[in-house]
Amino acid sequence: MANATFYNKKGEEIERTPCQVFTRVMGYLRPVNQYNIGKKSEFYSRKYFDE
Repeated sequence: MANATFYNKKGEEIERTPCQVFTRVMGYLRPVNQYNIGKKSEFYSRKYFDE
């Protein structure tokens, strides 16, 4: 999805706005992009509970 191209209603190509993902670690919010390689791998392999 990172390399996907998006278009507006007029059919013009639009640029996506990058966003930061934050998660709570030891009571503090931290951006995922500042994690080390091991922590990023663990974060992206998590399974979330869904009712």
